[in-house]
Amino acid sequence: MKRNSSAVLAAVALAVVLGAARRAPEAPRAQASDACWFQAGEGDVASRASKHDSAQVAMDGGTVKVCYGRPAMRGRTVMGKLVPYGAPWRLGADEATAIHVPFAARIAGVSVEPGWYSIYVVPQEKQWQIVVNSEAQRWGIPIDAKVRAKDVGTGTVAAEHTDKPVEDFTISLKPTSPTMSTMTIEWENTRLNVPVEKR
Repeated sequence: MKRNSSAVLAAVALAVVLGAARRAPEAPRAQASDACWFQAGEGDVASRASKHDSAQVAMDGGTVKVCYGRPAMRGRTVMGKLVPYGAPWRLGADEATAIHVPFAARIAGVSVEPGWYSIYVVPQEKQWQIVVNSEAQRWGIPIDAKVRAKDVGTGTVAAEHTDKPVEDFTISLKPTSPTMSTMTIEWENTRLNVPVEKR
């Protein structure tokens, strides 16, 4: 009888644990400061039409990192057509382009606290709006009212014309001082230099 009671108690305890596990909400996937986030697995990412890359730079206080998709021109006219002027663009392909700053910073003049952010842009022929958004783990489109409600701020940078076209969309980071770096964005015949500064 004692043995049967122990078995019943063990079964009840197991049922309670399993029931709690089923009811527990799924924890969100954390994004480490050195990890790019993808909506799908690595195998799916490798088979996509656009390549994916990252850029990083060491600054006083830690490493700034950018994760982005790299669409190619493939004979298409990009600026003003594939990337229309006056409309929000995800600044790359697939997932939203994301930037991690390990310290309080200014991105295109927008003040942010340490953490991950997404960036999208509103291109014009002579200058682009750089929009910093607080939601980093999202697909790059649509950039609708729900996304824009999480905008942290907007800065403006000049758009430079380059003589030599860049086939694959490219973002690079280079230091200009221990507390400042430039995030250079290039595609087709357009180049932008976005300041990233430690506050």
